[in-house]
Amino acid sequence: MKSDVVSADEALKRLVEGNKRYVFGKLMHPNQTRVRRGEVEGGQHPFAIVLGCSDSRVPPEVVFDQGLGDLFVVRVAGNIVDDIVLGSIEYAAEHLHAPLVMVLGHSNCGAVGATVKGGELTGHLPGIVDAIRPAVEKTKGQPGDAVSNAAKANVQMVVDQLRSCKPVLSQLAKSGDLKAVAAFYDFSTGKVDLL
Repeated sequence: MKSDVVSADEALKRLVEGNKRYVFGKLMHPNQTRVRRGEVEGGQHPFAIVLGCSDSRVPPEVVFDQGLGDLFVVRVAGNIVDDIVLGSIEYAAEHLHAPLVMVLGHSNCGAVGATVKGGELTGHLPGIVDAIRPAVEKTKGQPGDAVSNAAKANVQMVVDQLRSCKPVLSQLAKSGDLKAVAAFYDFSTGKVDLL
């Protein structure tokens, strides 16, 4: 399994190539066999971390055409970070040695849309909206779709948070052992673009 360890650039290339297969309907469904299940039973060595939205329409393993043990996926509404999410990413970066973390936002994001719309929310939803609000404020008045603009800004803000998160992620980023990138998935095309 250690032979799966790759550079951040190679990890990003694998994600981009997998997304191209997905967009063009030429899926390979790699590492989804009974043999692979046995290979990863004793441990994992994912080549990338993906922090994505919990939206059911954007499963990273599908949109990047990856399989068992390939990606360490953390999903939460609005692809925001808190201590639990940060701890999960730190674990994958520091202990599993994944060289790349991608923050993956998407078009028509409900969490971002709710933040743009405003209004009264109940339960724990205000916590999500509060985390996204700075991106909405930053993009207010910009031309184009307000939700997409804010979703893209939110992704970039989260990437910046990850790069500066002390002590673990900032040190890994500074040493070159972890690369953080922002990306955006478009429902209409299935394409993931780097921001």
